[in-house]
Order: sequence, then structure tokens, then C-alpha cells
Amino acid sequence: MYFLIKRIAAVIPVLAVVAVIVFLLLRLSPGDPAVIIAGDSASAQDIEAIRRSLGLDQPLLGQFFEWIWQLLHGDFGVSIFTGMPVLKLIMQRVEPTLWLAALTMAFAIVFALPMGIWAAWKADTWVDRLVTALSVIAFSLPVFLIGYALVYGFSTRLGWLPVQGFKSLADGALPFIRHLILPVVSGGLIYTALLARMTRATMLDVLGEDYIRTARAKGILLPRLLLRHALKNAAVPIVTTIGLGIAMLLGGVMVTESVFAIPGIGRLTVDSILRRDYPVIQGIVLVTSLAYVAINLVIDLLYGLFDPRIRY
Repeated sequence: MYFLIKRIAAVIPVLAVVAVIVFLLLRLSPGDPAVIIAGDSASAQDIEAIRRSLGLDQPLLGQFFEWIWQLLHGDFGVSIFTGMPVLKLIMQRVEPTLWLAALTMAFAIVFALPMGIWAAWKADTWVDRLVTALSVIAFSLPVFLIGYALVYGFSTRLGWLPVQGFKSLADGALPFIRHLILPVVSGGLIYTALLARMTRATMLDVLGEDYIRTARAKGILLPRLLLRHALKNAAVPIVTTIGLGIAMLLGGVMVTESVFAIPGIGRLTVDSILRRDYPVIQGIVLVTSLAYVAINLVIDLLYGLFDPRIRY
């Protein structure tokens, strides 16, 4: 319980810094944000109306406390382009992004862990060299290149899968899966390569320990040896890599969603930047930052689960 309280308490200063940075993102941007949003043909009255709607006509400290108060009440502001509440816009785009990120990371874990474990067990053999070579190739290819190659092969040429778009799970399991296969694979290959190499390196260190040799001498079955004795003790660096991968996905999903025209948070971010919709950009940055902090907190708590010594 003390470990949990200590970790949660450590998050509070981080959240405060994040709030300040996100607040200043709009206020300290070069030039007058109201002029940028209004455009070159706007009148002085239009610019002043935008300044009032964004609260830019108030003192900076007053703006900050007003903004914090609004956040505590779930008010993230209003989109300049659509006139809709920012939080509502973000929530409308959350489902595709969450499904894409979760399935991409699940794809990476399912394939990377067995590859990394087996490569470490078969160190310096053709299996190890094959896994290493595939990991280097997959990690070197950009997501958009993998995505366009998959679209050309499986959509344009073969016609097996849809080129773009997203179908909710409520519309049926088959359309849902068919629309996400290509985005998940194109984004998941890079994280599979990263996680496989980390798993291999960590497992190599653990497999060289004395207790592993003792367990082998006792005749413990290979699956139990690798999973219960080796993988459990190698879990902390692997969990760290998974956590970093999830955090990277929140930013990298922007590319995947753009390639496959998925209406998620990444696509909303690109559209908002092109429209200079600062309140939406500010809300997305805040939500993404909070997600980063939450992921790091979960990873810290998992450290204590896998290695009890960290709790003290």
C-alpha cells in the first residue's frame, strides 16, 4: 500500500507540469493565436471575438486558473472550426484509436515474446540469426511504407481486405476485424521487432544465471524453465519496453490512421493542425499527456508485482 501511495504521489507534480505546459502551448505560441485562427481576411471585430472566446483578453494567471477550473468540470473548450465541445470531439474519436493501439500491441506481444525467448534459447544458431535479421528489417521500415505495401498487395491486387476506414465492433465482428487487420499489422511489425530484440537480450542474461543451470540439471521441463523461471525474472525490462511501446503508439498511430483513413485521435490531430483549431489541439495534447502519465504509473506498479524488492 505504501508503494502504491508513493507512486501515485509522484504523479501529482508531473500532472501539474503537464497542465502548465499545455496551457502555455496556446498562449506563448509565436504571434497572436487569435489572428492565426481568424485568418488574413478577418476583421478586427472577428479577431477580438476570438480572443474573448479563448479568454486571451484576461491576465495570464487568471486565464490559467479559469482554465484549470473548467478542466475540473470537464470543459475542454469549444472547437473553433466545428463549434462543438472539444471533449465531445475527442470522445467521438477515441474508439478507433483505442482498438488500433490495443490490437497493435497485442499483436506485437503475441509474436515478439515467443520469437525473443526462442532466439535466446537458440543463441548463435540459425534461429537466433533469423530472428535478429527479421527484427532489424522490420524496425528499419517506416510505418507508412509497410502500410502502403500491404494495401497494394492485399487490397488493390488481391481485393481481400478494405483499403481504408473503420467499422465499430457493434457493426459486426467480421467487418471490424477486416478493417483493422492491415493497420494493426503495419503498425505492429515495428513494435514486434523492438520487443523481440529486448526479450532476446534480457533472456540471454537470465539464461546464463546459476539457478537456471541448476533447474536444467534437475530436469525441469523446457516450457516451465523458460516461462516460470527465466521469463518471470526477465519481466521488468520487457514490461518497460511494452510500456514505452504503448506510449509510442499514442503518437505513431497518427501515421497509421492517416494512411488507412481511420477516424481516430491521430486523424483528428492532423485535421486540427491543418485547420489551426487550437482548442482541439490543446485538448488532444492534454489527453495524450495524461495517457502517458497513466501508462507510466501502471508500469511502475507492475515493477513491484514482478520484483518485490522494488516495493521497498
